Amino acid sequence: MFYPFKAVILGILTGVLGLLLSLMPAVFELEETVGLAILFKLRGVRQAPSDVIIVSIDKASAARLNLPNDPGQWPRLLHTRLTESLAQAGAAVIVFDIIFDKARSTADDQAFADGIRQARNVVLFEYLSRETVPVTDKRRPPQGMLHIETLVPPIPPLVQAAVALAPFPLPKVPVKVSQYWTFKTGAGDTPTLPIVAFQIFALEVYDEFVRLLAQVSPSQAASLPRDREAVLTTTGVEELVRVLRGIFSREPRLAERMLEALRNAKAFSVDVTKHHILTSLIRMYQSANSQYLNFYGPPGTITSVPYYRALHMQEESSRQPLDVHGKTVFVGFSERFRPEQKDGFYTVFSQTSGVDISGVEIAATAFANLLEDRPVWPLGWRGQLATLLLWGLLLGVLCRLLPVIIAAVSALGLGVLYLMAAQYQFTTTGSWYPLLVPLLVQVPLAFFGALVWKYCDTNRERQNIREAFGYYLPDKVIDQLAQSVANVKTSGEIVYGVCLFTDAAQYASLAEAMEPKALGSFMNTYYATVFEPVRQYGGIVSDVIGDAMMALWATAQPDAALRERACLAALAIASAVERFKQSSGTMQLPTRIGLHAGAMLLGNIGALDHYEYRAVGDIINTTSRIEGLNKFLGTQILVSAEVLQQLSGFLTRELGTFLVVGKSKPLVVHELLCRLGESNKQQRSLCTLFAEGLGAYRRQAWAEAVEKFSEIISSSSHKEDGPSLFYAKLCQEYREKPPEAAWDGIVRMVRK
Repeated sequence: MFYPFKAVILGILTGVLGLLLSLMPAVFELEETVGLAILFKLRGVRQAPSDVIIVSIDKASAARLNLPNDPGQWPRLLHTRLTESLAQAGAAVIVFDIIFDKARSTADDQAFADGIRQARNVVLFEYLSRETVPVTDKRRPPQGMLHIETLVPPIPPLVQAAVALAPFPLPKVPVKVSQYWTFKTGAGDTPTLPIVAFQIFALEVYDEFVRLLAQVSPSQAASLPRDREAVLTTTGVEELVRVLRGIFSREPRLAERMLEALRNAKAFSVDVTKHHILTSLIRMYQSANSQYLNFYGPPGTITSVPYYRALHMQEESSRQPLDVHGKTVFVGFSERFRPEQKDGFYTVFSQTSGVDISGVEIAATAFANLLEDRPVWPLGWRGQLATLLLWGLLLGVLCRLLPVIIAAVSALGLGVLYLMAAQYQFTTTGSWYPLLVPLLVQVPLAFFGALVWKYCDTNRERQNIREAFGYYLPDKVIDQLAQSVANVKTSGEIVYGVCLFTDAAQYASLAEAMEPKALGSFMNTYYATVFEPVRQYGGIVSDVIGDAMMALWATAQPDAALRERACLAALAIASAVERFKQSSGTMQLPTRIGLHAGAMLLGNIGALDHYEYRAVGDIINTTSRIEGLNKFLGTQILVSAEVLQQLSGFLTRELGTFLVVGKSKPLVVHELLCRLGESNKQQRSLCTLFAEGLGAYRRQAWAEAVEKFSEIISSSSHKEDGPSLFYAKLCQEYREKPPEAAWDGIVRMVRK
């Protein structure tokens, strides 16, 4: 066998397949969603430039200024004072990421406009309104839909006073924000808020920019305003941006020529700061219509000050005054500690508590990226081609030539080195190398491809040996020799699994009232109802006793997807039983469900001539006890905390810690209500209020707890809420007879 040739073939196949996969839109979207997020997480927080400051309209400021939490209701005189304060402090640019499209008091609006006009550096936000209309013809039906995007400016006095207007459209959840538009083509190639703000910030080097452009293209420089004052008073910043965008679009190599002239110290000399701003400005006009955001970290990473402090920064004496001189200040809604924030966007740094990065912080991030000239740079098609082909070739050759164990270690080591190299490039230059295809596709493809190839070669050799042995030994002996080297596992094995128990209430009375044949037919229909969701979500029905069913989901290692399927099956069973009840008339079988997860023994259990494939372990008994808690709590689906680990797609409420009969370890039990996306306001309100009551119970604040649970019970939609009734009664008992000092909040059940 000429193995090097086979190794090269495997390497080429690995590289080509990786390249083809990377060209698929779905794979690229996954790379953007997952791969880019991994790079950000590994990099961690990055220092944001000090030239960008956010003045956050937040709850603390509303409280300090005795204003409503809705910033849209704040008086505009406050914005006037803020603008004047920032302008006096020397802010280079003031950006309001706030909608001012509704007129207020004429005096207030005019005062705000006067303050903006005097500052001469204020950029106001204008939002995009999207309308979809059918494309019609008098003689034919509609031929399609037309999407029209319209810019909605602020009120006229503010429009006339502002130095510039700009939109900043961003997608809202569930889309993860990873890039932004520099120029919005759907709205007439309109420059967006960060672009306009940076152009105003860079007006301090406008003269140097025009002089540099004149060196490489005198005709283009002649069409520009002569100086900064002319830009602000005649041309306008937005028009200047459009003109420059057109110049750089018509001459693709103009940017490189200007950068080359800027690097030539003899031909053009400026200080370091101006040199950096000029470079960033040229790069901005050289960029595409969108750029990837190079986030600095979680919410609050960019320097942020509350609105109330910025409003009174000149009056502060107890703390260091806020320095905004020569800096760009973004003003907008930015709340770091409120998951219910209305202006939050889902990003790679969104927190598990639900707090997202606000729109104004994303705008400030985009501006800071422009200032630093450090957005995230995806590899171009040439870099992608070279990276994936060479990486695949290296993996294929090593995995095919090396022994299996050494090849596995080498592939793993190379994967770690690749990840470290990609992370280094991302951290230092913002270069975004693909991760998912090289690490999750090409590495296993090369290793298992080599393994399968080697297996085929080995199997062919074994067949030759078996054929040779066949000349000397009977087939039966050969079979025995082959079987003796195989490790056939006949006993059970320890697995990680999820156990689901169901139990039908009122079964005893139903069985007493029905004939055996009719009862059997009825129960067959009932079990067909509850079995189907189990099979649909990948479980197995392990046992059926009377009116109870046990279902299992098992795998070798703990798996969140496994638990998610079990929870989905439980919800589907509840829905199916409800439909069954509606079609069964007076014959009802309300079904209670319990779920628990953990280690179990799964295999053939029995003796002599009778074996059954089933699960054995404490998880089985515990699941049965959890299901039994439904009777006392008036619930339908109860799950242990172990089941809900790493699951976020469901609406649940914690019901407390219980010590069930026959167990020595307490369990944290939750009620599974529904999928999160299917929840309604009443359910979410119930969970919030119940959590408050449970917290009061654990603090032994019995009166407060009774009040919270009574509030739930008194509502028309939750007057039969079992857990609230249970805890209201329990707290009343403790109120009359407090527990011992060593009370730990655990509810100890004395009955099954």
